Amino acid sequence: MRTGTSVEAGPAMGLRESKKYETRQLISDHATRLFMEKGFEATTIADIAVASRVAKKTVTNYFARKEDLALDHQGEFVAGLARAVAGRGVGESALAALRREFLAGVERRDPVIGFAGERFCRMIADSPTLTTRLRDLHDQREEALAHVLAEEAGVAGDDFGTYVVAAQLGSVQRALFQRIMRLTLAGRSADEVAAEVAEDGRRVFGLLEASFGDYAVRTASRSSS
Repeated sequence: MRTGTSVEAGPAMGLRESKKYETRQLISDHATRLFMEKGFEATTIADIAVASRVAKKTVTNYFARKEDLALDHQGEFVAGLARAVAGRGVGESALAALRREFLAGVERRDPVIGFAGERFCRMIADSPTLTTRLRDLHDQREEALAHVLAEEAGVAGDDFGTYVVAAQLGSVQRALFQRIMRLTLAGRSADEVAAEVAEDGRRVFGLLEASFGDYAVRTASRSSS
């Protein structure tokens, strides 16, 4: 997902890498502006190249698919749930870690969990291509979570049990993401959305407590391994 903020080039980045970063960010920024103004489907790679003052081939060298220009922080989105579970503290379950991370994301109005603004949400909602791609990313996010759960349980990566658990835990995140988008599209402010979805999050995570509250609790031995 696009976070709505630029990732700053680090001080150790060389001149060549810095130039590539700046070009990529320039293309991404112009593409997002055009998508929100004209609509994703109506905007062409040629339009983006002209606005960015680069060749069409340069655009496709940086972004293999047009939807990558709109959802250009996909790696962060896909890895988010798995990273939260992998980094949980001793005595913390997978469910508790995901709840904690979600509520922290609400507190900081994190665009990766859906706080992307009305125009950006409208751009996605109005595009069949982006809507489909977002569903794919949610699926990938659940698969990444399943692999982490399987690894920590010492079972095969395609273990059906961990896949089902990941699907259940991921479905909560998927529903909350959609909830944020719907409230945003309804014209609610970010603060209003945050207050409502924080309560929603506590409630729906609470519904899963009986089933998953004791699942994948981090032990001291696992934490130190």
